[in-house]
Amino acid sequence: MSTWATFKKDNFIPLCDVLAAKDADLAAVINTFGYPPFWHRPANFETLIHIILEQQVSLASARAAMMKLQSRIVMITPDNLLKLTDDELKQCYFSRQKIIYARHLATVILSGQLNLDALPLMHNSAVRTALLRVKGIGNWTADVYLMMVLQRPDILPLGDIALIKSIKEVKHLPGNITKTEIAAIASAWQPWQTIASFILWHAYLCKRKRMV
Repeated sequence: MSTWATFKKDNFIPLCDVLAAKDADLAAVINTFGYPPFWHRPANFETLIHIILEQQVSLASARAAMMKLQSRIVMITPDNLLKLTDDELKQCYFSRQKIIYARHLATVILSGQLNLDALPLMHNSAVRTALLRVKGIGNWTADVYLMMVLQRPDILPLGDIALIKSIKEVKHLPGNITKTEIAAIASAWQPWQTIASFILWHAYLCKRKRMV
């Protein structure tokens, strides 16, 4: 059985300090806004549904949809979700496309094509491959799962608009900088790019007075 590097609540703050010692801009974020939350989500179907709902919408909109779904089915499991009609899912603020994605996810989990229990034992690239086989799951969703569910410490979600904006703000970068150039800058945070991303998300949210 293989185990892969992770970070936990008890070493999260020390890792933030390691990054702050290496990067004055990250240190300034922590000095201004404090340490970021230790964002963690359970390794289950409900979490993946929530991440799918967060695709290309505000966190508040996704949270509203999730709360509506939770009010309709207390236990968000593949079986229970498949019992809902399309109209019932629309009433939970699911778009037509996300209804398709949610049903497909439920189906592949029930069929055993995706085994969530196996993912913690897999290398990052294998986790990504397994998730990307599922309709509606792209690199951003896989990144969030790796970072917030499996707590893998060295993930940089370049598809996250808020993170890219925060990097540009914190690092005082030009608006036309490419993602390749941003990735090169972020390589200085290895092997803790996930923790750096948490610090940068925290800065983005605090500046805009938003909550997660």
